[in-house]
Amino acid sequence: MIRVRPMQEEDICDVSTVRVKGWQTAYPGMVPQDYLDTLTVAEDARMRRDMFARSRGSVLNLVAEEDGVVVGWAALGLSKEEDRKPQDGELLALYAAPDCLGIGVGKALMQQTLVAARERSFRRLVLWVIAANTRARRFYERGGFVLDGRSADWSVNGTAVPEVRYCKDLEPQNLRV
Repeated sequence: MIRVRPMQEEDICDVSTVRVKGWQTAYPGMVPQDYLDTLTVAEDARMRRDMFARSRGSVLNLVAEEDGVVVGWAALGLSKEEDRKPQDGELLALYAAPDCLGIGVGKALMQQTLVAARERSFRRLVLWVIAANTRARRFYERGGFVLDGRSADWSVNGTAVPEVRYCKDLEPQNLRV
């Protein structure tokens, strides 16, 4: 059974493992291979530990566990977009371990992230995804996210990696009619 809970500092290495293996499995052909080949769990954990300490209170990090093992991670924060409104949130990350794809890890993380977004009074969520990542795009579309027409190139080792933006309007949690 998949359980979602707030991430703790002791989860950082496990989250970095999920993230690095996820990138190396999902992004060949989308992101320069030399970049993927140089990703390490140790370096990612170092960066993540710093980000985790700096973002306490401003970013909600969630982990998904199965039988006590971290198999997924999601991060939710305020939107960083230029066109943001005060109540816009951003799904900053959502990863499932490659060997756990299709078993509900992403869905469980998404459900809990949406609950948390509503609790934070976000009215809209945005997220960016690599344009060529059709599996992730289908996942977000099934979850009610829609393309909003924004795109950008992310530079990876001098190579432009096209990304597209999705958004999802959230209903107020306690809407009374």
